Amino acid sequence: MSKDFMLFDLDGTLTDPAPGITNSLMYALKYYGIEVADRTSLYKYIGPPLLDTFSQGFGFSREKAAEAVVKYREYFADKGLFENKVYDGIPELLHTLKEKGKVLIVATSKPEEYSVRILNHFGLDKFFVAVCGSNMDESRSKKSEVIAYVLEKAHVRDKSRAIMTGDRKHDIIGAKECGIASCGVLFGYGSKAELRDAGADYIAADIPELEQILLTDSQ
Repeated sequence: MSKDFMLFDLDGTLTDPAPGITNSLMYALKYYGIEVADRTSLYKYIGPPLLDTFSQGFGFSREKAAEAVVKYREYFADKGLFENKVYDGIPELLHTLKEKGKVLIVATSKPEEYSVRILNHFGLDKFFVAVCGSNMDESRSKKSEVIAYVLEKAHVRDKSRAIMTGDRKHDIIGAKECGIASCGVLFGYGSKAELRDAGADYIAADIPELEQILLTDSQ
């Protein structure tokens, strides 16, 4: 069955957001007296919802985690969201998919407001019919909630025609929970083992392989 509705994660899939996200995390953590010597230790937090990062990753209470999200955004909203770059080959991939008549939608746990600004800034907005993310109060931040929102908004009645592409297990698990196919990518921040163990239907090592998977009508 041809995949006509193609959902894409943002961070680690369309763009490499590491500098902005790690700078924002370090800014917030410093407020609580936590110094991070090696920013690469924060890469595992690229993708998951922020509340989960502060509560599960650093042991904050839900109330303290919510406060930490506010501190994170003090830096991110002004500087961090543009400390980011589009992966080489992504604009060409999106152009090809759109030319083939595919319906492209962003499905991210990042707040929708920030996601729209990032896509506009990098000129990627023209490829997507919709940008769906979390709310600023961190509601609808679980990936399955975002995907369900996308499917409803895009009026996708036949789920066999939809596929979610992302770099972390949350993308794969969210797709499974919503009953759609998934493709993990290895150029982001998730490992092959993470994506395989989450149950990815496909795993692409690079963008050319991703294009081949997404354009194979026999999926």
